[in-house]
Amino acid sequence: MIRLQAPFTEEKIRALHVGDEVLLSGVIFTGRDAVHKYLYEGGQLPPGVNLRDGILYHCGPVVLQQPDGSWKAIAAGPTTSIREEPYQAKIIREFGLRGVIGKGGMGDKTLAACKEFGCVYLHAVGGAAQVLAECIKRVRNVYLLEKFGAPEAIWEFEVEDFPAVVTMDAHGRSLHQEIFERSRAELARRL
Repeated sequence: MIRLQAPFTEEKIRALHVGDEVLLSGVIFTGRDAVHKYLYEGGQLPPGVNLRDGILYHCGPVVLQQPDGSWKAIAAGPTTSIREEPYQAKIIREFGLRGVIGKGGMGDKTLAACKEFGCVYLHAVGGAAQVLAECIKRVRNVYLLEKFGAPEAIWEFEVEDFPAVVTMDAHGRSLHQEIFERSRAELARRL
């Protein structure tokens, strides 16, 4: 198990390889379909959101506002990442991302961007939304809530020991692609 503490520098990220299990601690931001499309089309990040050397979590959390006005995440599982494939490479490049968390993996454009710019794809366990929410020690802020609504807003989470597995690394390797190719070869062999 590798403990990764923010800031998530290029040096730290390039030291990771497919199959590495990591525990993330520090600040991460969420971003789903609406945010990706918005940024891809030239939208600006709100003041206070800095993705450089950061991690973007494909997540639409369930977050409840507390009586004191603060927020508490009660479920924060990953969403399917491939929907962001048309946008992800440009966002990695333009905003200096070092990591993307989601489920299911991503495609060739994202993999190429990971290799070129020093980024990894981190697979989080689907179906464990409540367990993953326990790793969120504080909801620091929310951005674009009025514009996109709660699931699509940018949530700023302070996490501790958030578990994930590197399934696409900064060396051009994709576990998702390797499994697909092995499965295809096995299927062809059996037909």
